[in-house]
Amino acid sequence: MPEGHTLHRLAADHDQRFGGRPVRAASPQGKFAASAALLDGAVLDGAEAHGKHLFLGFGPLGWVHIHLGLFGKVAQGPGTPPPPTDTIRLRLTGPGGWSDLRGPTACALIDDEAKAAVHARLGPDPLREADDGEAAWTRISRSRTTIAALLMDQKIVAGVGNVYRAEVLFRHGIDPARPGRSLSRAEWDALWADLRVLMREGVRLGRIDTVRPEHTPEAMGRPPRRDDHGGEVYVYRRAHLPCLICGTEIRTRELAGRNLFWCPRCQGSGA
Repeated sequence: MPEGHTLHRLAADHDQRFGGRPVRAASPQGKFAASAALLDGAVLDGAEAHGKHLFLGFGPLGWVHIHLGLFGKVAQGPGTPPPPTDTIRLRLTGPGGWSDLRGPTACALIDDEAKAAVHARLGPDPLREADDGEAAWTRISRSRTTIAALLMDQKIVAGVGNVYRAEVLFRHGIDPARPGRSLSRAEWDALWADLRVLMREGVRLGRIDTVRPEHTPEAMGRPPRRDDHGGEVYVYRRAHLPCLICGTEIRTRELAGRNLFWCPRCQGSGA
């Protein structure tokens, strides 16, 4: 499932490509046809993201609410789009190019009230300027649940996925099995600040990179990482490989249906 930086990047891309101009809207698949007909010729007022949710604003017509889920994808580009296929839920075209949405978990035209309800059930997002980590800290500091699970709970922190979860805990030497309430306020503030930095870089680069300059392939004389998500990382999907810092074997286990990765030595969980 795409992490929050992907949705914020998509919001920026849609703003740049279509913002302030009329768009043509269609649903070759047919599942969004009635709403697409309403939007056809309307002006895209703006786009925004909250966690893993994307909102495309069309003034009095409302908002297209998109959640990509596990299988959703957006393809986009300048100029003329490729011939449509019946897998496209929503196609937007305009002078700035085109955007095709396929396979989302959610794609619905909603009003302001429904949009507010989505925001209300999400935690603060490190990529939203107005958000801070206070509300998340209130819940984390009282919870017996592991910090690894809490970071993936979108009601507590919106937008953090498996990669950012594993990497930010490693960067701060925090055992993923620690209960939320065992963290100090200083530890949480450092985690939140680092998430803001890392995820902003994800928006800028379009990939997740979490290693510090001294641990890049160039600095360490090692081969670059080969992985679908495309970035340089410390522990994510590095199970049974040596830690880049201490050489200890990276461990993995399942937590709430997702694979967790950590270094038992650097993160203080024992050898």
